[in-house]
Amino acid sequence: MFNPSRLTIARKRRRLTGRELAGFAGITPEHLSRIEKGKVDNLENATITALAKALNYPVAFFVGDDIDLPTKDTTAFRSLSAMSAKEREAALSAGSLAHLLSDWASERFNLPELDLIDTQHGMSPEAAAKALRSYWGLGERPVSNVVKLLESKGIRVFSLAEDTKNVDAFSCWRNGVPYIFLNTFKTSERSRFDALHELGHLVLHRHGKPQGRQAESEADSFASHFLMPSMDLVANIPFVTSLKQLVQAKKRWGVSVAALAYRLHKAGKLSDWQYRNFCVLINKQFGKSEPDGLPRERSIVWEKIFQELWKERITREQVADELSLPLEEVDGLVFNFAKTSPSTGTGTPQLRLA
Repeated sequence: MFNPSRLTIARKRRRLTGRELAGFAGITPEHLSRIEKGKVDNLENATITALAKALNYPVAFFVGDDIDLPTKDTTAFRSLSAMSAKEREAALSAGSLAHLLSDWASERFNLPELDLIDTQHGMSPEAAAKALRSYWGLGERPVSNVVKLLESKGIRVFSLAEDTKNVDAFSCWRNGVPYIFLNTFKTSERSRFDALHELGHLVLHRHGKPQGRQAESEADSFASHFLMPSMDLVANIPFVTSLKQLVQAKKRWGVSVAALAYRLHKAGKLSDWQYRNFCVLINKQFGKSEPDGLPRERSIVWEKIFQELWKERITREQVADELSLPLEEVDGLVFNFAKTSPSTGTGTPQLRLA
Protein backbone atom coordinates (compact mmCIF):
# COMPACT_ATOMS: atom_id res chain seq x y z
CA MET A 1 0.00 0.00 0.00
CA PHE A 2 1.28 3.48 -0.90
CA ASN A 3 2.91 5.23 2.07
CA PRO A 4 2.67 9.08 1.91
CA SER A 5 5.35 9.57 4.58
CA ARG A 6 7.91 7.82 2.40
CA LEU A 7 7.06 10.18 -0.44
CA THR A 8 7.77 13.15 1.82
CA ILE A 9 11.11 11.65 2.88
CA ALA A 10 12.18 11.14 -0.74
CA ARG A 11 11.06 14.66 -1.69
CA LYS A 12 13.07 16.20 1.14
CA ARG A 13 16.12 14.10 0.26
CA ARG A 14 15.98 15.64 -3.21
CA ARG A 15 15.49 19.09 -1.64
CA LEU A 16 12.34 19.75 -3.62
CA THR A 17 9.37 21.82 -2.59
CA GLY A 18 5.92 20.39 -3.11
CA ARG A 19 5.37 22.76 -6.02
CA GLU A 20 8.64 21.71 -7.68
CA LEU A 21 7.90 17.99 -7.35
CA ALA A 22 4.33 18.45 -8.58
CA GLY A 23 5.64 20.18 -11.69
CA PHE A 24 8.11 17.40 -12.43
CA ALA A 25 5.46 14.73 -11.89
CA GLY A 26 2.81 16.51 -13.97
CA ILE A 27 0.27 16.97 -11.18
CA THR A 28 -1.01 20.01 -9.33
CA PRO A 29 0.60 21.16 -6.07
CA GLU A 30 -2.80 20.83 -4.40
CA HIS A 31 -3.08 17.21 -5.48
CA LEU A 32 0.44 16.46 -4.21
CA SER A 33 -0.37 18.10 -0.88
CA ARG A 34 -3.40 15.85 -0.49
CA ILE A 35 -1.28 12.81 -1.39
CA GLU A 36 1.38 13.62 1.22
CA LYS A 37 -1.30 14.17 3.86
CA GLY A 38 -2.78 10.75 3.11
CA LYS A 39 -6.06 12.18 1.86
CA VAL A 40 -6.04 10.44 -1.53
CA ASP A 41 -7.49 6.94 -1.67
CA ASN A 42 -6.66 4.54 -4.51
CA LEU A 43 -3.77 6.56 -5.88
CA GLU A 44 -3.31 5.71 -9.54
CA ASN A 45 -0.26 3.65 -10.48
CA ALA A 46 0.58 6.16 -13.20
CA THR A 47 0.84 8.92 -10.61
CA ILE A 48 3.04 6.81 -8.32
CA THR A 49 5.28 5.98 -11.26
CA ALA A 50 5.52 9.65 -12.24
CA LEU A 51 6.47 10.66 -8.68
CA ALA A 52 9.06 7.89 -8.46
CA LYS A 53 10.59 8.93 -11.78
CA ALA A 54 10.69 12.59 -10.76
CA LEU A 55 12.49 11.68 -7.53
CA ASN A 56 14.67 8.95 -9.09
CA TYR A 57 13.56 6.49 -6.39
CA PRO A 58 12.33 2.92 -6.99
CA VAL A 59 8.56 2.63 -7.05
CA ALA A 60 8.82 -0.07 -4.38
CA PHE A 61 10.23 2.46 -1.90
CA PHE A 62 6.83 4.12 -1.62
CA VAL A 63 5.18 0.90 -0.48
CA GLY A 64 6.05 -0.14 3.05
CA ASP A 65 5.88 0.68 6.72
CA ASP A 66 6.60 4.08 8.19
CA ILE A 67 10.27 4.93 8.71
CA ASP A 68 11.43 6.60 11.93
CA LEU A 69 12.31 10.19 11.10
CA PRO A 70 14.61 12.17 13.38
CA THR A 71 13.07 15.53 14.31
CA LYS A 72 14.78 18.86 14.78
CA ASP A 73 13.60 18.92 18.42
CA THR A 74 15.26 15.61 19.35
CA THR A 75 18.36 15.93 17.16
CA ALA A 76 21.61 17.72 17.94
CA PHE A 77 22.91 19.56 14.87
CA ARG A 78 26.50 20.79 14.74
CA SER A 79 25.55 23.98 12.85
CA LEU A 80 21.79 24.36 13.14
CA SER A 81 21.69 28.16 12.90
CA ALA A 82 23.57 28.20 9.57
CA MET A 83 21.33 25.65 7.86
CA SER A 84 18.43 26.37 5.57
CA ALA A 85 15.17 24.50 6.12
CA LYS A 86 15.85 22.44 2.96
CA GLU A 87 19.32 21.44 4.18
CA ARG A 88 18.03 20.46 7.60
CA GLU A 89 15.12 18.44 6.22
CA ALA A 90 17.37 16.67 3.69
CA ALA A 91 19.80 15.69 6.45
CA LEU A 92 17.01 14.47 8.73
CA SER A 93 15.56 12.44 5.86
CA ALA A 94 18.98 10.87 5.34
CA GLY A 95 18.76 9.90 9.00
CA SER A 96 15.52 8.07 8.37
CA LEU A 97 17.15 6.09 5.54
CA ALA A 98 20.04 5.25 7.86
CA HIS A 99 17.52 3.84 10.34
CA LEU A 100 16.19 1.64 7.57
CA LEU A 101 19.69 0.47 6.68
CA SER A 102 20.65 -0.03 10.33
CA ASP A 103 17.59 -2.22 10.97
CA TRP A 104 18.43 -4.27 7.86
CA ALA A 105 21.99 -4.86 9.14
CA SER A 106 20.87 -5.61 12.71
CA GLU A 107 18.62 -8.39 11.46
CA ARG A 108 21.53 -10.09 9.69
CA PHE A 109 24.57 -9.36 11.85
CA ASN A 110 25.48 -9.20 15.52
CA LEU A 111 26.58 -5.59 15.79
CA PRO A 112 28.57 -4.17 18.74
CA GLU A 113 26.39 -3.53 21.77
CA LEU A 114 26.11 -0.11 23.41
CA ASP A 115 28.76 0.60 26.03
CA LEU A 116 28.30 4.22 27.09
CA ILE A 117 28.10 5.94 30.45
CA ASP A 118 25.04 7.90 31.56
CA THR A 119 26.49 11.03 33.13
CA GLN A 120 25.20 12.55 36.30
CA HIS A 121 23.07 15.65 36.00
CA GLY A 122 25.22 18.78 36.05
CA MET A 123 28.53 17.04 35.26
CA SER A 124 30.89 19.41 33.48
CA PRO A 125 32.02 18.59 29.93
CA GLU A 126 35.62 18.19 31.09
CA ALA A 127 34.61 15.80 33.88
CA ALA A 128 32.36 13.83 31.52
CA ALA A 129 35.15 13.49 28.94
CA LYS A 130 37.56 12.34 31.63
CA ALA A 131 35.02 9.89 33.08
CA LEU A 132 34.25 8.34 29.69
CA ARG A 133 37.94 8.04 28.82
CA SER A 134 38.48 6.23 32.12
CA TYR A 135 35.44 3.99 31.59
CA TRP A 136 36.71 3.02 28.13
CA GLY A 137 40.24 2.45 29.44
CA LEU A 138 41.83 5.10 27.25
CA GLY A 139 43.81 6.87 29.94
CA GLU A 140 45.52 9.94 28.52
CA ARG A 141 46.64 8.48 25.22
CA PRO A 142 45.47 9.96 21.88
CA VAL A 143 42.59 8.40 19.94
CA SER A 144 44.00 7.08 16.67
CA ASN A 145 40.65 6.41 14.98
CA VAL A 146 37.54 8.12 16.33
CA VAL A 147 34.98 6.38 14.09
CA LYS A 148 36.37 2.93 14.93
CA LEU A 149 36.28 3.73 18.65
CA LEU A 150 32.67 4.93 18.56
CA GLU A 151 31.48 1.96 16.51
CA SER A 152 33.23 -0.50 18.83
CA LYS A 153 31.14 0.96 21.67
CA GLY A 154 27.84 0.37 19.88
CA ILE A 155 27.32 3.84 18.41
CA ARG A 156 25.99 3.72 14.85
CA VAL A 157 28.06 6.05 12.66
CA PHE A 158 26.88 7.04 9.18
CA SER A 159 28.15 9.48 6.59
CA LEU A 160 26.24 12.34 5.01
CA ALA A 161 26.84 13.04 1.34
CA GLU A 162 25.70 16.64 1.78
CA ASP A 163 27.75 18.94 -0.46
CA THR A 164 27.19 22.01 1.68
CA LYS A 165 29.31 23.88 4.19
CA ASN A 166 26.33 24.31 6.49
CA VAL A 167 25.75 20.65 7.42
CA ASP A 168 28.58 19.37 9.60
CA ALA A 169 27.14 16.59 11.72
CA PHE A 170 24.19 15.60 13.87
CA SER A 171 23.25 12.94 16.39
CA CYS A 172 20.15 11.38 17.89
CA TRP A 173 18.85 8.50 19.98
CA ARG A 174 16.46 5.89 18.57
CA ASN A 175 15.12 2.93 20.52
CA GLY A 176 17.98 3.22 22.98
CA VAL A 177 20.63 3.24 20.23
CA PRO A 178 22.73 6.36 19.53
CA TYR A 179 23.40 7.53 15.97
CA ILE A 180 26.01 9.97 14.68
CA PHE A 181 26.02 11.39 11.13
CA LEU A 182 29.14 13.02 9.65
CA ASN A 183 29.54 15.18 6.57
CA THR A 184 32.21 13.66 4.32
CA PHE A 185 32.95 16.96 2.60
CA LYS A 186 34.77 18.30 5.68
CA THR A 187 38.45 17.69 6.48
CA SER A 188 39.31 14.54 8.42
CA GLU A 189 40.38 16.64 11.41
CA ARG A 190 37.06 18.49 11.37
CA SER A 191 35.09 15.23 11.11
CA ARG A 192 36.97 13.73 14.06
CA PHE A 193 36.11 16.75 16.18
CA ASP A 194 32.51 16.78 14.91
CA ALA A 195 32.11 13.10 15.83
CA LEU A 196 33.23 13.73 19.40
CA HIS A 197 31.15 16.90 19.57
CA GLU A 198 28.14 14.71 18.81
CA LEU A 199 29.33 12.15 21.35
CA GLY A 200 29.30 15.01 23.84
CA HIS A 201 25.63 15.63 23.06
CA LEU A 202 24.84 11.92 23.46
CA VAL A 203 26.59 11.81 26.84
CA LEU A 204 25.70 15.23 28.28
CA HIS A 205 22.23 15.91 26.85
CA ARG A 206 20.58 12.51 26.62
CA HIS A 207 17.87 13.49 29.07
CA GLY A 208 17.30 17.04 27.83
CA LYS A 209 16.90 19.06 24.66
CA PRO A 210 20.29 18.84 22.85
CA GLN A 211 20.17 22.31 21.33
CA GLY A 212 20.97 25.90 22.16
CA ARG A 213 24.16 27.91 22.52
CA GLN A 214 25.03 26.44 25.92
CA ALA A 215 24.55 22.85 24.71
CA GLU A 216 26.77 23.50 21.69
CA SER A 217 29.46 25.08 23.87
CA GLU A 218 29.36 22.11 26.24
CA ALA A 219 29.64 19.62 23.38
CA ASP A 220 32.62 21.56 21.96
CA SER A 221 34.32 21.53 25.36
CA PHE A 222 33.68 17.80 25.72
CA ALA A 223 35.21 17.07 22.29
CA SER A 224 38.21 19.27 22.98
CA HIS A 225 39.00 17.60 26.31
CA PHE A 226 38.31 14.10 24.98
CA LEU A 227 40.65 14.55 22.01
CA MET A 228 43.32 16.50 23.92
CA PRO A 229 43.41 15.40 27.58
CA SER A 230 44.98 17.99 29.87
CA MET A 231 47.90 15.94 31.20
CA ASP A 232 48.94 14.70 27.76
CA LEU A 233 48.57 18.17 26.29
CA VAL A 234 50.75 19.87 28.89
CA ALA A 235 53.32 17.07 28.85
CA ASN A 236 53.82 17.39 25.11
CA ILE A 237 53.47 21.18 24.76
CA PRO A 238 54.85 22.81 27.94
CA PHE A 239 55.61 26.00 25.98
CA VAL A 240 54.33 27.40 22.68
CA THR A 241 57.00 28.92 20.48
CA SER A 242 55.63 29.11 16.93
CA LEU A 243 52.86 28.19 14.52
CA LYS A 244 55.18 25.61 12.97
CA GLN A 245 55.33 23.91 16.37
CA LEU A 246 51.53 23.69 16.49
CA VAL A 247 51.31 22.29 12.94
CA GLN A 248 53.72 19.54 13.89
CA ALA A 249 52.15 18.87 17.30
CA LYS A 250 48.55 18.63 16.06
CA LYS A 251 49.29 15.30 14.41
CA ARG A 252 49.55 13.64 17.82
CA TRP A 253 45.89 14.26 18.60
CA GLY A 254 44.51 14.28 15.05
CA VAL A 255 43.03 17.76 15.36
CA SER A 256 43.12 20.93 13.30
CA VAL A 257 45.76 23.51 14.10
CA ALA A 258 42.95 25.93 15.00
CA ALA A 259 41.44 23.44 17.47
CA LEU A 260 44.83 22.89 19.09
CA ALA A 261 45.43 26.64 19.45
CA TYR A 262 41.99 27.06 21.03
CA ARG A 263 42.62 24.19 23.46
CA LEU A 264 45.99 25.63 24.47
CA HIS A 265 44.37 29.02 25.02
CA LYS A 266 41.73 27.50 27.28
CA ALA A 267 44.46 25.54 29.10
CA GLY A 268 46.30 28.77 29.86
CA LYS A 269 49.24 28.04 27.58
CA LEU A 270 48.40 30.95 25.26
CA SER A 271 47.49 34.44 26.38
CA ASP A 272 44.55 36.25 24.79
CA TRP A 273 47.00 38.30 22.73
CA GLN A 274 48.98 35.24 21.60
CA TYR A 275 45.81 33.36 20.71
CA ARG A 276 44.47 36.23 18.60
CA ASN A 277 47.77 36.45 16.75
CA PHE A 278 47.79 32.71 16.08
CA CYS A 279 44.23 32.89 14.75
CA VAL A 280 45.28 35.62 12.32
CA LEU A 281 48.32 33.61 11.20
CA ILE A 282 46.33 30.39 10.77
CA ASN A 283 43.71 32.13 8.67
CA LYS A 284 46.31 33.97 6.59
CA GLN A 285 48.51 30.95 5.87
CA PHE A 286 45.93 28.17 5.57
CA GLY A 287 42.49 29.72 5.09
CA LYS A 288 39.90 26.92 5.09
CA SER A 289 42.45 24.21 4.26
CA GLU A 290 44.28 22.09 6.81
CA PRO A 291 48.09 21.72 6.74
CA ASP A 292 49.38 18.14 6.69
CA GLY A 293 45.84 16.75 6.60
CA LEU A 294 45.01 13.26 7.85
CA PRO A 295 43.46 10.46 5.76
CA ARG A 296 39.69 10.35 6.17
CA GLU A 297 38.27 7.91 8.67
CA ARG A 298 35.42 5.67 7.62
CA SER A 299 33.19 2.99 9.09
CA ILE A 300 34.85 -0.23 10.20
CA VAL A 301 31.50 -1.90 10.88
CA TRP A 302 30.22 -1.32 7.35
CA GLU A 303 33.56 -2.43 5.93
CA LYS A 304 33.17 -5.75 7.73
CA ILE A 305 29.50 -6.04 6.72
CA PHE A 306 30.33 -5.63 3.04
CA GLN A 307 33.24 -8.04 3.34
CA GLU A 308 30.83 -10.68 4.65
CA LEU A 309 28.28 -9.85 1.95
CA TRP A 310 30.89 -10.11 -0.77
CA LYS A 311 31.79 -13.59 0.49
CA GLU A 312 28.17 -14.54 -0.16
CA ARG A 313 28.28 -12.89 -3.61
CA ILE A 314 25.85 -10.20 -2.43
CA THR A 315 26.50 -6.90 -4.18
CA ARG A 316 25.74 -3.38 -3.05
CA GLU A 317 23.17 -3.20 -5.86
CA GLN A 318 21.36 -6.13 -4.28
CA VAL A 319 21.39 -4.42 -0.89
CA ALA A 320 19.91 -1.28 -2.41
CA ASP A 321 17.26 -3.33 -4.25
CA GLU A 322 16.29 -5.18 -1.08
CA LEU A 323 15.83 -1.86 0.72
CA SER A 324 14.16 -0.29 -2.34
CA LEU A 325 16.62 2.61 -2.17
CA PRO A 326 18.63 4.41 -4.85
CA LEU A 327 22.15 3.02 -4.90
CA GLU A 328 23.69 6.44 -4.28
CA GLU A 329 21.72 6.80 -1.05
CA VAL A 330 23.21 3.58 0.32
CA ASP A 331 26.73 4.54 -0.79
CA GLY A 332 26.33 8.01 0.69
CA LEU A 333 25.44 6.63 4.11
CA VAL A 334 28.32 4.15 4.42
CA PHE A 335 31.26 6.45 3.55
CA ASN A 336 31.13 5.23 -0.06
CA PHE A 337 32.88 2.10 1.16
CA ALA A 338 30.87 -0.17 -1.11
CA LYS A 339 32.53 1.43 -4.14
CA THR A 340 36.04 0.54 -3.00
CA SER A 341 38.02 -2.64 -2.50
CA PRO A 342 37.81 -4.17 0.99
CA SER A 343 40.75 -3.89 3.31
CA THR A 344 41.34 -5.66 6.58
CA GLY A 345 42.30 -3.59 9.63
CA THR A 346 43.32 -4.60 13.13
CA GLY A 347 41.39 -4.12 16.30
CA THR A 348 38.07 -3.85 14.48
CA PRO A 349 34.71 -4.28 16.22
CA GLN A 350 33.47 -7.84 16.54
CA LEU A 351 30.85 -8.61 13.92
CA ARG A 352 29.10 -11.89 13.23
CA LEU A 353 26.24 -13.07 11.10
CA ALA A 354 23.09 -13.28 13.22
